[in-house]
Amino acid sequence: MKVRSTMMAVPTLVACLTGCTATATAPAEQAARRFYLAVESGQGQRACSLLTPEAAESLSTGGQTCATAVLGLDLPGGRTRDAQIWGDEAQVRLTGDTVFLHHFPQGWLVRGAGCRPRGERPYRCEVES
Repeated sequence: MKVRSTMMAVPTLVACLTGCTATATAPAEQAARRFYLAVESGQGQRACSLLTPEAAESLSTGGQTCATAVLGLDLPGGRTRDAQIWGDEAQVRLTGDTVFLHHFPQGWLVRGAGCRPRGERPYRCEVES
């Protein structure tokens, strides 16, 4: 009798562990998705409001506003493949690129987007703070 209840508890524990991880990363994944949806729909101002202040400022160069610059970048995006959180930092891997986010009191904001790995070197990002 004890063996049966133990065997039933293991799948429940595994489901909770995998579900808890997915739940923990959901807010960061949603923030990345909102950013890409804003870019895809031509809402540059909205996209810039979803960036960290430093990332938005980095796009405002040469007399061009962040809202204009962000719409001209190579940001393939795509569906979420994987997400990880380390304290206030998150990485969301999409089918087309990778997004880095930072958690602020108001929620997750994008600090790097359009990022592509370069082997042992740091990612190269279209948007970075």
